[in-house]
Amino acid sequence: MARLNLLEETRFEKLPVTVFKNPKEASISIALRIANIIKSKQNQNQSAVLGLATGASPILVYAELVRLHKEEGLSFKNVITFNLDEYYPMQPTSAQSYVKFMNENLFNHIDIEKSNIHIPDGTLKLEDIPAYCLAYERKIEEVGGLDMQLLGIGRTGHIGFNEPGSAPNSGTRLVTLDDLTRRDAARDFGGKSFVPTKAITMGIGTIFKAREIVLMAWNRKKASIIKKAVEGEISSEVPATYLQLSDNVEFILDEDAASMLTRFDTPWLVKDCTWNDALTRKAVIWLANKLKKPILKLTEDDFNNNGMAQLALEKGPVYNINIHIFNKLQHTITGWPGGKPKADDTQRPERAEPAKKRVVIFSPHPDDDVISMGGTFIRLVDQGHDVHVAYQTSGNTAVWDDDALRFVEFNIDFSEKMGMGQSAMKEMYSDMRKFIEQKKPNQVDTPEIQTVKGLIRKGEAIAGARYCGLADDHIHFMALPFYESGKNQKNPVTEADVVLTMELLQKIKPQQIFAAGDFEDPHGTHIVCFNIILQALKRLEKTEPWVKDCWLWMYRGAWLEFEAHEIEMAVPLSPQEVERKKFAIFKHQSQKDRAVFPGDDAREFWKRAEDRNRETAKAYDDLGLANYEAMEAFVRYKF
Repeated sequence: MARLNLLEETRFEKLPVTVFKNPKEASISIALRIANIIKSKQNQNQSAVLGLATGASPILVYAELVRLHKEEGLSFKNVITFNLDEYYPMQPTSAQSYVKFMNENLFNHIDIEKSNIHIPDGTLKLEDIPAYCLAYERKIEEVGGLDMQLLGIGRTGHIGFNEPGSAPNSGTRLVTLDDLTRRDAARDFGGKSFVPTKAITMGIGTIFKAREIVLMAWNRKKASIIKKAVEGEISSEVPATYLQLSDNVEFILDEDAASMLTRFDTPWLVKDCTWNDALTRKAVIWLANKLKKPILKLTEDDFNNNGMAQLALEKGPVYNINIHIFNKLQHTITGWPGGKPKADDTQRPERAEPAKKRVVIFSPHPDDDVISMGGTFIRLVDQGHDVHVAYQTSGNTAVWDDDALRFVEFNIDFSEKMGMGQSAMKEMYSDMRKFIEQKKPNQVDTPEIQTVKGLIRKGEAIAGARYCGLADDHIHFMALPFYESGKNQKNPVTEADVVLTMELLQKIKPQQIFAAGDFEDPHGTHIVCFNIILQALKRLEKTEPWVKDCWLWMYRGAWLEFEAHEIEMAVPLSPQEVERKKFAIFKHQSQKDRAVFPGDDAREFWKRAEDRNRETAKAYDDLGLANYEAMEAFVRYKF
């Protein structure tokens, strides 16, 4: 019976999918499978032939394999490896080289024979590549073929570097990279213009010959492409869909990567559900959006014809369900983000008391506060709350080199005009120019340049916070140590990061905290900063009574908004407030026009924020609620 239920739940899925709670558990499972292949081959006195992948997805797999080697004696003496791909052209010593990646994450830490390692050669002459690719295929065949091929997946649906348009029988070859793939790699290379346009990759036909194929994917950024690969029609536009044709494939996902699959996203379409309030709300909003109807106009036929007959039967009549969800949504809307004084707060998102709250807005980068919740920030100040803003990182990697030079030039000219000493400044400026003229992509800036860039962002953040109405003593710059590596790859979080956060919280003792819950941030800074706040609060909770009365609200930034069914507080903005928010964002001049790391959205940050806030307001309007100019959305984190 359980087997039949599972088949029903997964009926939209066209290949086997296993879902783990988190990437670590999934990675340990994959590493164990690889270890079992190695041991089985050792027992037969044979070689284990592995196809390996690079990128963020396999890092924890490789870490577990290294642990198995060092702590449990797993030997790799009988292992032969073939990597999927390599950028072209690419020197093996380059920071972005997959040779360097594999050495640092796996090969340098195990007892594999170096002669058994094969990675596509990014240094070849163009005319030598076809023969090299044929020889690569031949080597795989000569050692008996791949026992397992490990895959990640790109947002274009590529496996290896088999981009949209690749043929299902393609072999190892030179390919041109999709623009989205190059944008995704831009941060590693210090800008998209430095990302190679080509790569050498195993073909889809080569991958298909493996006796086992395991594709792994983690986090919500991969959820939409995973849905297409698993549930979509086979298409050259999404090369991973070709894997539906294999009898030897399995997708291994974490819960976030699997979140858009039908059995998790719209489970009422494939099984009977336990209809709690959250799921009912999600289903009713989904139905209204699908049928393009306001909630209060949904009918019993609408429910019955769209997989929601069980809900109608258990919780009906349907009109009562509609009214209940409509009221729930309506109660999320408030013009009083800090709570409305002397009001009945039983149906409001925030408490009425205390009437004037101590508030901390945590901003991972120096502009997330105004981009993500600038209207709410201004309203909290206008309504008399004791608002503080805490900038968690310096943001110094996201400033253009010429901006840094321009600010030092200003200081030199200012010193000269005011008759002040400037010889040391001129010497520093000369050194900065020499460095920048010879600077390689992604090269770490000198300490002086890092300082100048950090000060640029600090000055902009101060200007933005002042514009929102804050006094200087309510503006805090934390410069958390994890960020201060001077490069895109940040240091691990340490005790110092948590202690600095605890000290600030202990000083303010807030009743309300706003923090970035936008984990789609492609740089990863948001989730790191959020987890630091959580660690600090959990420690303080043991000794500090005020923590129990502190509410934590999550906002989202320039990358993605909360869905309507998730929103617990929606703060409407008037046209004038939209303008005020825009001007607060404008204070961040170094991020205007063209940011250093814009992601794959060509719009400026102010425009993204404005459009996103208007889209949230429209989503409420489409569901039959009041039509506002714009809305900022929040979700409460219960810790």
